[in-house]
Amino acid sequence: MKKSLLTCSLLLSFFFLHASPLTSKLKAQQPTASSQEAGAKTITLAGLRAPVTIRRDERGIPHIEAANEADLYFAQGYATASDRLWQMDLLRRTARGELAEIFGSTVLEEDKRHRVLGFAALAETLATRTSPETRATLDAYALGVNAYIGSRDGSKEKPLPVEFQVLGYKPRPWLPADSLVIGKIFAETLSTTWPTDIARAMLADLPPARRAQLLPDSSPLDVLVVGSDTPQSQKSQSKAISTKESDTETGIARLPSLDERERVLLLEEVARVTELTRSSLERVGLFMEDRAASNNWVANGKRTATGRPLLANDPHLPASAPSIWHMAHLRAPNLHVAGVTTPGAPGIIIGHNEHIAWGATNLGPDVQDLYLEKFSADKKNFYETPAGLREAQVRREEIKVRKALTDASTETVKLDVTVTRHGPIILEREDKRYALRWTALDAQTADYDAFYKLNRARDWNEFRAALGGYTGPTQNFIYADTKGHIGYYGAGPIPIRKSGDGSVPYDGATDAGEWTGFIPFDQLPHVYDPPSGLIVTANSRVVGRSYPYHLTHEWADPHRSRRIYELLNGKQKLTAEDYSVVQRDTYSIGGVSFARSFAQLLGGLSPRGDATAVGQLTLDEGKLQRETIASLEKWDGRVTADSNVAPLVAEMRAAFRRRILAAALGTERARGYRWASSDIFFTRVAAERPAEWLPKEFKNYSELVRASLQDARESLVKRLGADEAQWTWGRYAPARFQHPLASVPFIGQQFTIAPFPVNGSGSSAGATVNVGGSVSMRLIADASDWDKTQQGLTLGESGDPASPHWSDQLADWRAVTPRIFPFSAKAVATGARETLVLAPASK
Repeated sequence: MKKSLLTCSLLLSFFFLHASPLTSKLKAQQPTASSQEAGAKTITLAGLRAPVTIRRDERGIPHIEAANEADLYFAQGYATASDRLWQMDLLRRTARGELAEIFGSTVLEEDKRHRVLGFAALAETLATRTSPETRATLDAYALGVNAYIGSRDGSKEKPLPVEFQVLGYKPRPWLPADSLVIGKIFAETLSTTWPTDIARAMLADLPPARRAQLLPDSSPLDVLVVGSDTPQSQKSQSKAISTKESDTETGIARLPSLDERERVLLLEEVARVTELTRSSLERVGLFMEDRAASNNWVANGKRTATGRPLLANDPHLPASAPSIWHMAHLRAPNLHVAGVTTPGAPGIIIGHNEHIAWGATNLGPDVQDLYLEKFSADKKNFYETPAGLREAQVRREEIKVRKALTDASTETVKLDVTVTRHGPIILEREDKRYALRWTALDAQTADYDAFYKLNRARDWNEFRAALGGYTGPTQNFIYADTKGHIGYYGAGPIPIRKSGDGSVPYDGATDAGEWTGFIPFDQLPHVYDPPSGLIVTANSRVVGRSYPYHLTHEWADPHRSRRIYELLNGKQKLTAEDYSVVQRDTYSIGGVSFARSFAQLLGGLSPRGDATAVGQLTLDEGKLQRETIASLEKWDGRVTADSNVAPLVAEMRAAFRRRILAAALGTERARGYRWASSDIFFTRVAAERPAEWLPKEFKNYSELVRASLQDARESLVKRLGADEAQWTWGRYAPARFQHPLASVPFIGQQFTIAPFPVNGSGSSAGATVNVGGSVSMRLIADASDWDKTQQGLTLGESGDPASPHWSDQLADWRAVTPRIFPFSAKAVATGARETLVLAPASK
């Protein structure tokens, strides 16, 4: 948060500090009726049809049992709100563009960006178009949330969560559309690709062959799930790629040429909007660089010790307080499911029921296209189309902005949003106006219909049928069932274009970039019971060149998926402990490759093996270089908290990358330029040392690496101090669990989780399976006995720092030892630590 926000929050904290002591919410509730279950507390609530039992286990996870589904989801809404009400409110305000109403003008630009996207109105439209079953679920969940809100009158006995007290406001009632709008910021996290389209367009001046080298879309290490890279398919795909490059060239040519000044201005605007996105999503624990988010894998019974499938999933999202996930166990007639959901969303998103288990990672296809719209100079709000000038829709947004954090009154800021036939104008610089078309803005989507069915699926056919209606960000869904089957489906809408592949902006005045449809569901990537008995995904390329449709050029590097695949293939009969070992793994394939290349180059080898001027170094420089070479050569490749080599590798990689890009693109374009497959390119350059990528100021790659070493050491001194013994990975990349109010003096201390060292790297030292602080949840589902399933969060179930369940899962998360998540009635009853009965109010 910005300094002004924190200062004003401090003043407010004194005002609200004595409003009420923070106590366990369940303890604050007074029983109003007796219960049949010994030790249970009972409260009476209007809106229920029959009693509902909520048993909380040692981790405070709600195991909810109801006589009907309406009461079940009512109770889930009530239980989730009792744990995470302020987080739920923050999530919906973020998506709706209503943060300035509680935080003031410091977040106004963030609100404007979300108002441009129009998530709020879209969610309200979608709420009226869901299936009757889903609408009933959303309604019941909202009633439960509102029952909890209604039970909090702000008194000492029934306080609101402390964040409401600090900020001095009360939550408004929860709406069914609020559950849907939260799904839109997940889509924003997992499918925002338009900045890359601009960046690619800025490379139009590079020769096609050079651009293709810089932006690889495959690697020899790729672990394919569907299709193959056979010589015949490669030949076929080469022709397809050539066609796409021609289309891309045409697309670039249609854009007006930009001089260097215009490029810089446009890139500055992209950077500004991207930073707003980062700020909004990081606040709620949802920003992930390059959309690379998660590992999952599944092995069939022939490959496991139990003879039944084992399925694992660990989604990667930045550490946050509280966790972005909430664990729940739901049981009603014809429904029995457990796992995680995000606070505010009913049902289960990742988990298992009595018959099947499922997990998800981001597939990451290109589902966003930009269109450079040409507006008339004479007729306001009219823009060019193939049929002539057309008037754009102008939507008026009114944003409430808090006057001061010591004054809850607001003033209204008006914003006009221009919407073309392709979508809203999301990027403007001088006379350049870009419209966005995005699957997430489609008013026909119905994401929760799919999860409603997925929670009830009993076999592969019902699993497929559920995903057939999934319209959220496209995911790699993996599957296992109790009968021994496994499967994979890449589900979600992926557009088919009239021409081109959407990787650069289109000329909006033509129909060249129109979407002609979506890849048919039965032709999306999928596989059922593959001969290998193993399926692995980790955001890297999953389809071979034989696959007939374009998905994306922006695959994550394959190092995580390759490492998982190799570790699993190294065992004959896999166990849950073997899966835990994989989830803990910190070996960096990319980091080791760089380390070995750097060591060789520091030793004085040029691409031809010629000796370089190592002898010209001073004694001190020579000693330092020899010590660095020895460290790089001896490094075991494991990014552990105590590693002194991992930070050096990370900084050398960054410097090596920065210098090559600056030489190839110019300093302005290179600054902050990122793309998902960059590690594939730079790993190849470090290993092969092609002359065309060597910056002109260096005679050879040895000189470049020595300069990168100097850059790295200077950076480490600034970041970690001059004492090299303190240059450890744990200090370089600690886990930071940020709460939006943690920085507020005095009052924020209760939300603070001090940074601490962790093992694993997301990308800086080379991606490892265990990505350290960005692992948001871990699951190992055992289809032989669901009571042996392990699942855990980062901190805990509660968002209340005074609760014993605020951070009681942190130790397990750090050790990568998620606990058993009981599922059977007997296991739940045995593990229950407190029971609450929600009783219907008498009529």
